[in-house]
Amino acid sequence: MTISHEPVRLRQRKTRTGLTTLYLDIYVHGRRTYEYLRLYLVPEKTREDKRKNADTMRLAEAVRAKRLVEVQNGKFGFDTPDAGGVSFFKYYEVLCAEHASRQNTYHTWLFALRYLRAYAGGSDVMFAAIDRVWVEGFREYLCRQALSSNSRWLIFSHFTACIHRAVSDNIIQTDPLKGVSGFKWRDTTRTFLTIDEVRLLAQTPCRNDVVRRMFLFSCLTGLRWSDIRALTWSEVQRHGEYTRLVFKQKKTGGLEYLDITPQAAALLGGYAAGTALVFPSISDVALANYYLKLWVRAAGIEKKVSFHCGRHTFAVMMLDLGTDIYTVSKLLGHRNLATTQIYAKVLDKNKQAAVMRIPKIFEGGE
Repeated sequence: MTISHEPVRLRQRKTRTGLTTLYLDIYVHGRRTYEYLRLYLVPEKTREDKRKNADTMRLAEAVRAKRLVEVQNGKFGFDTPDAGGVSFFKYYEVLCAEHASRQNTYHTWLFALRYLRAYAGGSDVMFAAIDRVWVEGFREYLCRQALSSNSRWLIFSHFTACIHRAVSDNIIQTDPLKGVSGFKWRDTTRTFLTIDEVRLLAQTPCRNDVVRRMFLFSCLTGLRWSDIRALTWSEVQRHGEYTRLVFKQKKTGGLEYLDITPQAAALLGGYAAGTALVFPSISDVALANYYLKLWVRAAGIEKKVSFHCGRHTFAVMMLDLGTDIYTVSKLLGHRNLATTQIYAKVLDKNKQAAVMRIPKIFEGGE
């Protein structure tokens, strides 16, 4: 039998109400304390219950990881010469915990962590061991992996953010990244559908009606898969002829207020009460993309379309209809206008009008 010496453990206890409360059992220097997290697991009767419990457990584990590093901080001391003895991976998990409420960002931090652990051979690494040679080795390791240039950029940028934070927290005195070049982000082609192609798709039968409604809903609202998948009826507000969505973005955690058109509201289907999912049948984006690929092919559209194409379609459609870029940015829930300006590059009517003003030079229309 293996005895765990973990000083911070996540424990559960049943309550009289039928819920399961989560708390931390912290044992340091012979003293035991308990921290109740005010997080509860519900009896799993539906898929939604299981999803909520998984989210709750992920958040509780993130808090546990953060407390564990705090215990280590007290052991090693950030302001002492021994600060380099702090575990890099445990510190990195603290940064992951800070993004636990932002599902997409949280997963990108975990994605980078996977490659960092693989490079370390599954062993723990102290900050004192991370020098320029270690960093250059990690960069070369990423170059050898079957990754896109943007994936390498994403992984290395998260590693860089962790190191810079450690320098700011006085865990390490010297920045091991100095003199090491990172990776460059490359603009990628943003596939979108024209209004005529959306109409054609809407007129084409789809093997899965839920996927059909979800994708068309994305084209008409600009919502991401993660937000549509998690949308509940309690977040749908009806005000006379208008329908408004009030929800938190999964990627940024920001609270959004989005008015939608009557045809978008019609795609929601039959109304239900409470926290029931609006689109409950499809939970896997890979499965949704499978049905979407078959649907696009049946419509005769020769484009490589994924579910995120619906968001691109909405952005380009809004600009094509003359909506100013600031409003489009707000509709998409962007925090930075520069993010929205990428779509302006895709559809620049001023450039199109400029080249069309070139006078006829060759005879015969050549």
